[in-house]
Amino acid sequence: MDILETDAFDRRQRRNTSCVLFFFLLPFFTSAALYFYLWIPDSAPSILAAGVKAAPVLSLAFVVLSYNGWWSLLGVAGGLVMSAGGDTCLIWPKLFLPGMVCFALAHLLYALTYLTSRYSSHSSSSWGMYFFYLLLWGASAGIYIYLLPFLQKSPEPEVFVPAVGCYAFLIVLMATLAARTRASLVLLGGLIFMVSDFTLALQHFKVIEHMDYGRHIVMTTYYLAQLLIAIGDIKAKMEEQADEFRKWKRS
Repeated sequence: MDILETDAFDRRQRRNTSCVLFFFLLPFFTSAALYFYLWIPDSAPSILAAGVKAAPVLSLAFVVLSYNGWWSLLGVAGGLVMSAGGDTCLIWPKLFLPGMVCFALAHLLYALTYLTSRYSSHSSSSWGMYFFYLLLWGASAGIYIYLLPFLQKSPEPEVFVPAVGCYAFLIVLMATLAARTRASLVLLGGLIFMVSDFTLALQHFKVIEHMDYGRHIVMTTYYLAQLLIAIGDIKAKMEEQADEFRKWKRS
């Protein structure tokens, strides 16, 4: 009977939490829709433009804080705040490097979160996963090598060559640790983030002169990646609480 009660409780909790979570995510969907409606990249750089661009990610940070508490500022919520800082910097082309630093710190915070006990209890590796890690690192190295001649032609090659290399290392590290957690939403978010950043690099460093809907691809994949990472972290917290409840019921 206890098992049946626990299962029924879990189902009710998941159903109720999903409804509440969707309500909390409405500001994200609304602000993201507003961003695409106004299409900020085509407007002049301004504080208003920066606010509209960063609003969806800041709303996600608020949701993660609401579910996971203030300690999440040292994890995914903090990564989302740093990402919002990067969004703000990228509104002004001259602040591309500080923006990249903000995103690098965000990836570092995500990576550290995936090493915590909340995720490590479900993490595992197999030969198949090791092969997947190898593909991730190989793809990242290949992308960097492909970009290297264009980085060397940039206005500040002595800065961007090592900076992009460090950034590539951090984002693939984040994606690798996301895969290690076995959390599908987190892994998918990390992979989509890599696609978004690679598409942005192709355009920013003039690897391609013009890409139809290039900015649309960057921002759509970027917002989607952040959404998946945020929901994945909330889901991991809920599973941790459910495990604690089951242990309490058994005791």
